[in-house]
Amino acid sequence: MVSAFSEGLILIISKLGGLYIAAVMLRFLLQTARADFYNPVCQAIVKITAPLLNPLRRVIPSWRRLDIASLVLALLLSSLATALMVFLLGSTLPVGKIISWAFVGLIGLTLNIYFYAMVVQVVASFIAPFSGHPILLVIFQLLQPIYRVTHRVLPPMGGLDFSPMLLILGIKAVEYLILNPLVVGLRVAASVVIGL
Repeated sequence: MVSAFSEGLILIISKLGGLYIAAVMLRFLLQTARADFYNPVCQAIVKITAPLLNPLRRVIPSWRRLDIASLVLALLLSSLATALMVFLLGSTLPVGKIISWAFVGLIGLTLNIYFYAMVVQVVASFIAPFSGHPILLVIFQLLQPIYRVTHRVLPPMGGLDFSPMLLILGIKAVEYLILNPLVVGLRVAASVVIGL
């Protein structure tokens, strides 16, 4: 039986840890997309993630345009959060399983970032089509590289761009066909190990 105190700590770890891990992943994705880091939203993300990321960057170099230190930090934080939550449940898991959960969680988080960014951009295109709001500019810059790829397959037709719809369907297909079975498999393996 999990105590109310443990449940409260699990809630705090999952929410606050999840927000920080999302900020680290956003920093990675925005750097990969070559977003404008003079944007106030990007500057806030840099300030939030710099204390943990800058020391790691001294040890782990970038590779081409990929900031490997950001990915490693996100995986470490996700693994730590997972291990703490499992510990608060009064159980233990092998390190490999914790890292597997963390990795699958990061893939799901990345898909969610792109999914909600596309939803916001589609809604904003109807409400404020030419807005220069910093959040909308960051979303536009984040999505531009994947839109370029989908425009090769499905170019805009008559002023209408169906690529967000194609990408949203693709994200949901990946979630249902790949991520959900992985999560179920990890949960089953964990339940065997920790006796849930």
